[in-house]
Amino acid sequence: MKGRLALLLLGGILSTPLQASPDFNDYVVGLKREAVAAGIPSVTVEVAFADIRIIEAAIKHDKNQPEFKLTLDSYIPRAVPQWKVNQAKALYRQHLPLLTKIGQEYGVQPRFIVALWGIETNFGKLTGNFPLISSLATLAWEGRREAFFKAQLFDALRIIEQGHVTPHRLKGSWAGAMGQVQFMPSSFLTYAVDQDGDGRKDLWGNLADVFGSAANYLHQNGWRDDETWGRRVRVPAGLDPALLGLEQRKSLAQWQALGVRQQDGSPLPRAKMQASLIRPDDVQGRSYLAYDNYRVLRHWNRSPYFVVAVGTLADRIVE
Repeated sequence: MKGRLALLLLGGILSTPLQASPDFNDYVVGLKREAVAAGIPSVTVEVAFADIRIIEAAIKHDKNQPEFKLTLDSYIPRAVPQWKVNQAKALYRQHLPLLTKIGQEYGVQPRFIVALWGIETNFGKLTGNFPLISSLATLAWEGRREAFFKAQLFDALRIIEQGHVTPHRLKGSWAGAMGQVQFMPSSFLTYAVDQDGDGRKDLWGNLADVFGSAANYLHQNGWRDDETWGRRVRVPAGLDPALLGLEQRKSLAQWQALGVRQQDGSPLPRAKMQASLIRPDDVQGRSYLAYDNYRVLRHWNRSPYFVVAVGTLADRIVE
């Protein structure tokens, strides 16, 4: 990997056309051969790879990590601003009949479907414009996570072969997340549904499929519609830090006995639920009781910031 990346950097050709980069060209030949060997029809492979090229931005995004760290106090106002809450409430009301039907079918509260939609793509407005076959091939070739991106590439080819989307329309984030709820290709094959029965799983333009697929993802990972995701809490000074973390679980009554209270100082609910106490930032940062549905949202995205943003927006939709 270092050799081929060094060649690109020295030659200054990271964004040049395919024919000027024989090393990438050779790699693509191998990818196509492997795809056919994996059972993907050659005609699908040829059509999908027709406009293949190096995507410089994908490599830059994959290698560059943010140099600063937000805290929840600074992140949540950015991720869940009032204008997004207002839009979420309006769209929740607008699509409530469809959301209710899907929510009942999969056992997921509609507000969480809308919250995921809003946090992932601003309700379908920011789905990404990277050509996925080229992006995934580029990231596999770059080599840092070759096996992962190669597997996602082959799954993307299977999605094309199944007729859900054309190669031209198969666009998404630089890393391969696609559609209005940003499924990776492997997640698409596992969780996407044809909610309206038109023969295609369209996560780009069909809201029934978008909502149904998001709900199915949560359902398949153990979502409970009789519980919420968690809640922000106050923690007494001097609480044993060993009690923090998802590995520790206690009943709400036990947390109450330890002095944990709701953010407004009121007692915790009397529900018979297990919860973990988490503090994603430092000792001065926000504390939350995380319920089982918090863990389900971590299947979607392991970042506690993402989970708290989704939960916060979901709560505000029905406040």
